[in-house]
Amino acid sequence: MSFRNGFDSLLRPEDSVLVMIDHQPFQLANLNSHVPSVVVSNAAGLTKAAKAFRVPTIITSVIADRGGLVFPQITDVFPDQEVIDRTTLNTWEDPKVVDVVKATGRKQLIIAGLYTEICVAMPVIHALGDGWDVTVITDACGGVTTEAHERAVQRMIAAGANVMTWLALASEWQRDHARTEHIEEFVQLLKEHEPGSGIAFLWEQQLLNTDVKSLESSGF
Repeated sequence: MSFRNGFDSLLRPEDSVLVMIDHQPFQLANLNSHVPSVVVSNAAGLTKAAKAFRVPTIITSVIADRGGLVFPQITDVFPDQEVIDRTTLNTWEDPKVVDVVKATGRKQLIIAGLYTEICVAMPVIHALGDGWDVTVITDACGGVTTEAHERAVQRMIAAGANVMTWLALASEWQRDHARTEHIEEFVQLLKEHEPGSGIAFLWEQQLLNTDVKSLESSGF
């Protein structure tokens, strides 16, 4: 077994491509591994992070006329982008999705979706077998039960997948507070989708009586 370690194993926005899978009402209705509202918020935070760091993002659904449209918290981030609707449970069997991913030229494939044990696990394992470097954002996923989610994560790790949370991913893309290009958007993500850190930021701003621009430009 080869271990994922070393500097080159860290995720970089210029090498990443994100695929959001089946964040739809039908799946959410039987999501029991997580608090549904938290998964929606995490998925939205992940999508906004991708936009902030200029990471190509593919949004895909399955049989949307029956399963419902992808949550607006996701599609509103990329309002002009077509959602790729599939019939396949395994996204990686749909050539439309795979062709768009390949066209980006990126090698670090980031995946999140519903359900973890079905529509996430299958494309992750498939893509790993095709030689992709795959990361699963587990807190923007969810399963029918906690056991289903956890077993799926274990199965994907055993297959060679990297797993992390959406804030860990955004932080890895940011990497250095001296990089100010995306810092304002990064801080906004904290305010909107990590309320503990976001409220602490606003409190610090209040105590220091410092405007937002000054704190953000300082590399908060």
